[in-house]
Amino acid sequence: MPGENLSRDEARERAALLSVDGYEVSLDLRSAVGEDRGDGPRTFRSVTVIRFRCNEPGASTFADLIAPRVTAVSLNGRDLDPGEVFDGSRIALEDLAADNELVVDAECAYSRTGEGLHRFVDPEDGEVYLYTQYEPADSRRVFANFEQPDLKAPYRFEVRAPEGWTVWSNGAGEQTDGVWRFAETKPISTYITCVVAGPYHYVTDSYTRTWADGTTLEIPLGALCRKGLAPYFDSDDVFLVTKQGLDFFHDHFDYPYPFGKYDQAFVPEYNLGAMENPGLVTFREEFIFRGKVTQASYEGRANVILHEMAHMWFGDLVTMEWWDDLWLKESFADFMGAFSLVGATRFAGGWITFANRRKAWAYRADQLPSTHPITADIRDLQDAKLNFDGITYAKGASVLKQLVAYVGEEAFLEGARRYFKRHAYGNTRLGDLLSVLEETSGRDMSAWSRSWLQTAGVNALTPQVLLDADGRVEELAVVQEAAESHPELRPHRVAVGLYRVTDGGTLERYARVETDVDGARTVVADLAGAEAPDLVLVNDDDLTYCKIRFDETSLATLREHLGAVTDPLARALCWSALWNMTRDALLPARDFVDLVLRFGGRESEIGVVQMLHAWAESAVTHYTAPARRETAAALLAEGARRELYAAVPGGEHQLAWARFFARTATTEADFALLGDLLAGTATVEGLELDQELRWVFLEPLAAHGVVDEKALAEELARDDTASGKRHQVRCLAARPSEAVKAQAWAQVVESDALSNAMVEATIAGFSQGSQRELIAPYAGKYFAAIERVWAERSIQIGMHVVQGLFPSLQQSRETLDATDAWLDAHGEAAPALRRLVLESRDDLARALRGQACDEAADQ
Repeated sequence: MPGENLSRDEARERAALLSVDGYEVSLDLRSAVGEDRGDGPRTFRSVTVIRFRCNEPGASTFADLIAPRVTAVSLNGRDLDPGEVFDGSRIALEDLAADNELVVDAECAYSRTGEGLHRFVDPEDGEVYLYTQYEPADSRRVFANFEQPDLKAPYRFEVRAPEGWTVWSNGAGEQTDGVWRFAETKPISTYITCVVAGPYHYVTDSYTRTWADGTTLEIPLGALCRKGLAPYFDSDDVFLVTKQGLDFFHDHFDYPYPFGKYDQAFVPEYNLGAMENPGLVTFREEFIFRGKVTQASYEGRANVILHEMAHMWFGDLVTMEWWDDLWLKESFADFMGAFSLVGATRFAGGWITFANRRKAWAYRADQLPSTHPITADIRDLQDAKLNFDGITYAKGASVLKQLVAYVGEEAFLEGARRYFKRHAYGNTRLGDLLSVLEETSGRDMSAWSRSWLQTAGVNALTPQVLLDADGRVEELAVVQEAAESHPELRPHRVAVGLYRVTDGGTLERYARVETDVDGARTVVADLAGAEAPDLVLVNDDDLTYCKIRFDETSLATLREHLGAVTDPLARALCWSALWNMTRDALLPARDFVDLVLRFGGRESEIGVVQMLHAWAESAVTHYTAPARRETAAALLAEGARRELYAAVPGGEHQLAWARFFARTATTEADFALLGDLLAGTATVEGLELDQELRWVFLEPLAAHGVVDEKALAEELARDDTASGKRHQVRCLAARPSEAVKAQAWAQVVESDALSNAMVEATIAGFSQGSQRELIAPYAGKYFAAIERVWAERSIQIGMHVVQGLFPSLQQSRETLDATDAWLDAHGEAAPALRRLVLESRDDLARALRGQACDEAADQ
């Protein structure tokens, strides 16, 4: 659509011209219920009044709005013809005055893609639920505005809703005469305004903070979800973590929470993990657990709650000027999520999860051809959408962790305090943050910024150990390497740990030195004379962002004693390093799987166990030589089954191994056990089959043709809920049938009838590692369809299709050539689309290199 993809240059020009004084937005959502009244999309009335100033009277600009119809537009009391000024995504505004009032009356469309005002009908009871999701630029699907982060303004919302509904927005609300009216917000950006409406289940609490001067801060707390999830909603734990987070951030930020109330809405068919709308944070409802989950799931939810809370200061109070500096909110929130998780909650092992899980996302993203500096070059909104990635979040957070080690925790936090006070309700760039950190740390931040924020790529650090005649360390050096494509060598503050196998068989650290690694080779002089180590860990305690490598002795030690490393963070770092070596074709996939099978059952940290399961499954699917794949899969399933029976009955490790066994099941005996467990004719001591676990067991049975459509329909009858329907759709698409695959393809690629959640479920079922030959014909269809899909569908659905249906299981030179041919022939395609295809191509090329490494182990 013309003008839908706002460019950075356009935004800068408009920001230089305009200042926005306020919005009044009136939404009539009564059309959300009842029969649809037309052939087109279901719509709602949206009336917006914008008051703004223009620095150059007589100039022209535009407002943003994506809507099926605009019924009226007036500028400064002058009626404009919607047919002339509205092109489907922009409203042309000419001859501006110094002070202006724009009124837009439009019919906006309810969303089924999770972008804009999403409408969901609960299949369990027929109730309708609404919520908004805007980042980076979808508030224009709900009301007319100036859709860019640096044109902040206060907002007043009023909403008419169906009888019996409750409505929430950023400010506190009251219902009078059938209209919900909300308190005016502080100046905020368009993308963090929010409305949630429907017959939600709502629970309240409150937070109180008494300051040193005796004054008190009162924050009303609320939490809401669909009525069907109310029996599972552990709101007490949500409120506990919320209060712990508010205490932590008040202690460290010295700036009171500025947005009044604090509601948290768990909503259906949500595309993201959560969104930091001030006063009304939205979360995916999967954070309400319908069945038994491990502590890793509760830790993950707590981390997200705290991540979003950190945004109230980093992102909402102080906001980046343009999406180039997205890291100014996301990297900080990601770091603060882990920092507060460890400092304020029961999840003391949060840094282990960060090192093992979060950094894995960063390492992958930083080795893709699309990698970029943390401070990115964001030309337009499509670029912005794709930059909510592992660089902006996890690498940025890792670099901030390294920055804390570099400048000190107190200097870092004092910098944050000054940043908030200096730029409250404003917009910032990189230099604004660096200036306060220079003030508080006394360090020149420019060189650090150039190395860590303004260059791309990840370094590898490898120890070199030279022993003297007495068997002691004569010299220990750290060698730093970089990829040819991104050759930057960076300064690293690291801890180097020396470990040895004790008489009791454990692998424990006996020496540790912190040092600065800079350049290609750094000698760690303080370790000269130490006893010879069995293992050298060059980023012990995970202070920096790098890929850890091992010398030959260390690698040999880990092959025999990995499970004996007593420190859980050190063990997690070793696992992460070994997985990176597997992905880099330095360690055969069979060796990594063997390590998981031998030592995974001894791993105490449940989050690490679940990460190992994902990595081992990926090693078999993508990095194992094709001739060995069937054997490797059988060994993995056999090991999972063995650990299932060996785990403590009723414990979370048993649950994790049960889920992993289902995902890896390959033989008739495996399927028979899963079927018997579902039927109740077999049991595993302590293992309870709740509804969620039943669906986990059913998917492999569906994918291998053991259960049919009738069995899946019967299971849906047991679980006739929104969650059950998503599981059923995934299982239906997983069945090994040409007709099934053709139907799934048509539903996703040729039709836009499915909601975002059902598109995601169908794609997940479509691609099964056991069905490579069955889905091979769709490789050509994929390349023929993606440009059309990208042009016709929303960016969120386009991303689902382009990423999820890439023929990643057709692991051959032919698929690489087909990908290259598409890229060569579509040089003018949307850059965001080309980026997604390039990333998938890189994953495929990496898989082929890994398979060659694994195959070479036979020679």
